[in-house]
Amino acid sequence: MASKKILQICAIDLSVDALLKPLILRSMYEGYEVHNACTDTGRFERLRQEGLTMIDIKIDREISPLKNIKSIIHLYKLMKKEKYDIVHVHTPIAALLGRIAAKLAGVENIIYTAHGFYFHDEMSAKQYTLFYNIEKYAAHFMTDWLLLQSKEDYELALKDRFVSEERTIHLSNGVNITNKFNMKLYSSKRLADLRQMLQIEENDFVFAFIGRLVKEKGVFELLEAFSKLAEEQKNVKLLMIGGLLESERDQDSYQKLESYLENDQILPLGFRKDIPDLLAISDTFILPSYREGLPRSIIEAMAMKKPIIATNIRGCREEVFDNINGYLIEKEKVEPLYEAMRKLSIEPQLATKMGIESRRLAEELFDEEKVLEKQQQLFAKLTGMKSELNEKVI
Repeated sequence: MASKKILQICAIDLSVDALLKPLILRSMYEGYEVHNACTDTGRFERLRQEGLTMIDIKIDREISPLKNIKSIIHLYKLMKKEKYDIVHVHTPIAALLGRIAAKLAGVENIIYTAHGFYFHDEMSAKQYTLFYNIEKYAAHFMTDWLLLQSKEDYELALKDRFVSEERTIHLSNGVNITNKFNMKLYSSKRLADLRQMLQIEENDFVFAFIGRLVKEKGVFELLEAFSKLAEEQKNVKLLMIGGLLESERDQDSYQKLESYLENDQILPLGFRKDIPDLLAISDTFILPSYREGLPRSIIEAMAMKKPIIATNIRGCREEVFDNINGYLIEKEKVEPLYEAMRKLSIEPQLATKMGIESRRLAEELFDEEKVLEKQQQLFAKLTGMKSELNEKVI
């Protein structure tokens, strides 16, 4: 049987590298020819060296009619030329443009994975209604299969009939909990060496944040809460892991951050590839976002046996169970965040106990293998390809 062809579409190559690569590599292993269309922001060469087929198509991350139309035309031409069996789209704007192009090109199977619906409670009523309707009607008229990472999104999509129930799947999210995000891979010596590299003392209590350094990620509340805690406790450290992409709208965040980052108890580490190592030497993970889909960073920290402090919002509350594997706090508030950080820093045994619960939940709910298998079963059903993972189909 000839190889079936899949086109994966997202906005930028960072999404391919950080989110989609396990699915792409598994699909290639299963015998599919996989192409990946997105904007090249500097990762294409390395991804190609890793064996991925990368196609540079400029896709804006915001609504811009002329640029969006150009993206649709380029995607349409690609689809007509390559005759893909499946077009699988991700990230809000890229997903919309990709589905329009796929519908126009007559693609038989269009799959949309919603990593988090674009509409959210922070929007005005007018904005919410607009983007809700865009999501709903794009799903209804241009989507054959709707995959939802968030259970709340899944339940809303079912209730409001975005797509028929039999074509709506709760996908969840997952990470490699065996060979990558696993504390069993770290000896005491390795942990000590890693801490020494960052000049972290043995008795330091380390908090970690991973994400873009923008207001909506709650970084200013985090820095204010930590600064207050650091005045009381000299043995606390905060790892700020992440940066700001050139395309981000919130470019002035760096200037606002400067005064906070002068504190030598805060370690601004920028974008990093050694996330498992940094989580291994941390004691608690914090994500005080205003909105999320189903944040992968929390799952990574859970798999590494860390207690979690997160805001009580969609996505986060599917991963963090209050007072069990961490704390859910009100968004945009400094004091509850400070109190949660203080409690864990002065009660390390509680932090350890919650971390054990995090790992148990990660194994039960967020195993990457289960998420990949679900998608491979769907691909097999749509293409007739036999899955090496499991012959059973959805």
